[in-house]
Amino acid sequence: MKLRKELWFGFTLMAIIVAAAMGMVLSVDTMTNGHYGLLMLSLVVVAIMLGFPTAFTLMGMGMLFAFFAYHSGGQTARGAMTQTLDLMVQRTFSVMSNDVLISIPLFVFMGYLVERANLIEKLFRSLHLALARVPGSLAVATLVTCAVFATATGIVGAVVTLMGLLALPQMLRGGYDVRVSAGAITAGGCLGILIPPSVLLIVYGATAGVSVVKLYAGAFFPGLMLAGLYIVYVILLAKIKPALMPPLTAEQRFVPLPPPLQQAGATGEGRALPWLLGALKGKRNQAVSTSFLLKQLFVTLLPLILFTVVSLWSYQTVTRVTAVEDFSELQQMGAGSATEAQDAGGLQAPPGDGGGLQEPPAAGGVQEPPAAGGLAEPPSAPAEAGSEPAAAAVAEPPGAVATPPAGATDGAAATTRPAPQGYWIGLAVGAVAMVAYYALLSFNRLEVFKMLLSSFFPLLVLITAVLGSIVFGLATPTEAAAVGALGGFLLAAAYRQLNLTVVKESVFLTAKTSAMVCWLFVGSAIFSAAFALLGGQELVENWVLGMNLSKTQFLVLSQVIIFVLGWPLEWTEIIVIFMPIFIPLLDNFGVDPLFFGLLVALNLQTAFLSPPVAMAAFYLKGVSPKHVTLNQIFAGMLPFMGIQVIAIILLYQFPGIGLWLPQVLYGQ
Repeated sequence: MKLRKELWFGFTLMAIIVAAAMGMVLSVDTMTNGHYGLLMLSLVVVAIMLGFPTAFTLMGMGMLFAFFAYHSGGQTARGAMTQTLDLMVQRTFSVMSNDVLISIPLFVFMGYLVERANLIEKLFRSLHLALARVPGSLAVATLVTCAVFATATGIVGAVVTLMGLLALPQMLRGGYDVRVSAGAITAGGCLGILIPPSVLLIVYGATAGVSVVKLYAGAFFPGLMLAGLYIVYVILLAKIKPALMPPLTAEQRFVPLPPPLQQAGATGEGRALPWLLGALKGKRNQAVSTSFLLKQLFVTLLPLILFTVVSLWSYQTVTRVTAVEDFSELQQMGAGSATEAQDAGGLQAPPGDGGGLQEPPAAGGVQEPPAAGGLAEPPSAPAEAGSEPAAAAVAEPPGAVATPPAGATDGAAATTRPAPQGYWIGLAVGAVAMVAYYALLSFNRLEVFKMLLSSFFPLLVLITAVLGSIVFGLATPTEAAAVGALGGFLLAAAYRQLNLTVVKESVFLTAKTSAMVCWLFVGSAIFSAAFALLGGQELVENWVLGMNLSKTQFLVLSQVIIFVLGWPLEWTEIIVIFMPIFIPLLDNFGVDPLFFGLLVALNLQTAFLSPPVAMAAFYLKGVSPKHVTLNQIFAGMLPFMGIQVIAIILLYQFPGIGLWLPQVLYGQ
């Protein structure tokens, strides 16, 4: 019955689209090509909702209506067919020669390798133990795990499915409400759409002609903001209604210590650093080897070592003075005036008025010099040796660099400066944090830290290397994606999950996903060309401009349309079909395509969370216990959809959330 209700909803939505298209056809006296373009758009949406393959539907409709556009323009059937095939070949070649798309298979391959390294189980376990004292700790750990894993993979279906298998049973056993659990998993899994390295941003950048590097930099803080809003909502809900998310029991928070430490008398609540130092110099280490204790001590001191290295590096950075070369006295060659050249005794410009070469003043041709003494000395030559004019003659030319005074070299050679006050304040705060950390560090917390060290930090290093190299201009997205793919390969090998089966599955799924994206681009390019040939784009622009909308009204209208389209369509279809329609309108309203792309990326979270075609809900339902119903999953997703709307409003009211980092890094 529930599936039947969803089918009724889908058929009703398709009927509305068909009725709107028929109403457009019947409301005009003469059908123009632009109206046929809108009819093509309606037919494509209905065909996709009926289950036809998106890429081939776009290609088929595009070629059919492109042939109609050429044929209606006076071409013969043969000529129209030739032009249609030429259009298809040109569009396909332009898509396949797009360098930006090369990064898609590399990022996808990285995601599948990381997924198969089985890091997510260790990551979730370590995070939910680290956050055990936070209200709603299991749900918060689920959201953080989803955010980290979605950043490393970017594959929504994989993250939702794995977290449904791993986190949902634990939350249900802990007494968590089904709706809250389902909402946390589905909303967290969809963060991979927005947080870089996102395939959506690559597709949007290639469609809208926006730099993927700037999109990644711009999406960083909105992604963190959305994840932060999710976490704040869960914590507040757990504080207000503790029955929905009971705190963890002592059994669920239990962390077993290694047997050597237990044999030496260590307890879970004992302070780790003093005990290890005492064990090394006392008799406690009789039951355990010194090498084991040294390894434990090294792991314990890792935060202090990292803090020291960062402090020293920061000190060198803030005290280093970059030498600035002074070119103020250098002059461009030939920049001096004729008067200066005459004063310096050098060559002078010809006395002509700029009219080019002139005839000699006398008709007698070339004349002998007036004196027979040969070449004369230049006017500035000295008359007597040792005179003052002689000293002037050997003076440096005006373009030479003057030698600085003797006392000036000491100031110019300064390469360091005192550290600013902000550095010492930061150092003091860090030192206090280190003291507090080691004062509170028990063996239980040390074991949790070691779990994080083996699960969270490898992913963090991989993500930082990939995103940092892109954002700071050290590598192009394609080069960074190659580094990420290599990093995923090494992670799978380090966790002993790399074998021929894993590589074959990852390569097959990567080829499947990449082929889907490329065919979507080809179909979208052909469809957009046919839509433009029919004049559909011009008709839409005239309709929108005729409404006399303000910038705010246009943004609200476009985001509402995208929100509604997120019900029946996935984000790939919305990007490749409707973005080519919206992008040309942005200049008319003074909207930055980068800012518009960030709004769209936030909005397209709804493509996976909005019923009845919420793919994240179906992913979760496929791995959930039988008593978890689809309606419960939908009900759990609705509050997170409201949070997405709040995030869109915040981004619009404060554009600096998305535009500040690109402006700082790239000046735009």
